[in-house]
Amino acid sequence: MALLSEYAITPDVFDSASFSSPEIGGIQLQYLKEVLLCEGLVRDLRNGSWSALIHSDVRAWHKHGKELLKKLKTQKRLRLFNPILKNDPINDCHWCSEALATHNNYPLTGIITTGSVSGSFIQEKMVSSIDKLSSAQWWSERSSSVRLTRTIAEYTQHLKLVLRCANSLMFIDPYIDPTKARYKDFIKLIQLAGNRSPVPLIEVHRVSNITVGRNILTPTQNKWQSLFSNAWSRSLVAAGLSVEILIWDDFHDRYLISDLLGICLPYGFDTSSTPDDITTWTRLGRKERDDIQREFDPAANRHRLIHSFKIS
Repeated sequence: MALLSEYAITPDVFDSASFSSPEIGGIQLQYLKEVLLCEGLVRDLRNGSWSALIHSDVRAWHKHGKELLKKLKTQKRLRLFNPILKNDPINDCHWCSEALATHNNYPLTGIITTGSVSGSFIQEKMVSSIDKLSSAQWWSERSSSVRLTRTIAEYTQHLKLVLRCANSLMFIDPYIDPTKARYKDFIKLIQLAGNRSPVPLIEVHRVSNITVGRNILTPTQNKWQSLFSNAWSRSLVAAGLSVEILIWDDFHDRYLISDLLGICLPYGFDTSSTPDDITTWTRLGRKERDDIQREFDPAANRHRLIHSFKIS
């Protein structure tokens, strides 16, 4: 399972009438909120018509449902998705059919609905009622960590949703060096974040020293800028991106920090040609993610910034 998942939710999940009591609805929606705001995106079906419906007053929406939608919007966890079916949905089953149709174009993790809708889609394993999520395989398989081989193919598989949807990305790895064979594919990850609007803010963080044979060198800013520009500029232009490179005195741990989630990567972003070279990535809690982001803010003075420059 990916560390960031994408779901579709039918409107009845936000409707007070779907629950036996306001208290039951509050418990189930609060549980859903805790998961979505840490590890999920929600597909805003029919180019935003889904969220517009829940913002309207056509139904008695549960107060926790309205709060959840507000949080999803504030944290930019709603992902617009173009209409697939010919006709606009007029009931919750139609919204579920629309979600399934989008899944055929770009796979979802799962579709969350209520019992009154899920009963009409009993053959669809993608569909689960909110009160039976623990029985859905795609929900129970969620994990805060993943084991993967150190290849660009697996990195792409596990990061593509983050890279395509995040508004800010910090690649933190003390040894990122586009002249080294083990980092030659790293630019492919950055390119996945491109060709969209708004353009995400992208930062790459590394240390100031390079080991060449037995020698430790400290390149000047001009040398660093030339090194990264020569290797990446053409790819960045093709993707419509710019990247800020920040060179620090020293640090060790490796992370990907975004506005959607943070990931701890013990080996960073380098790849290996050994087929059974496996690593474990772990999703960070929101508190830890935010603290790491502050750690690599030059204003925090927790590390000494040696150089910084932008390339595009």
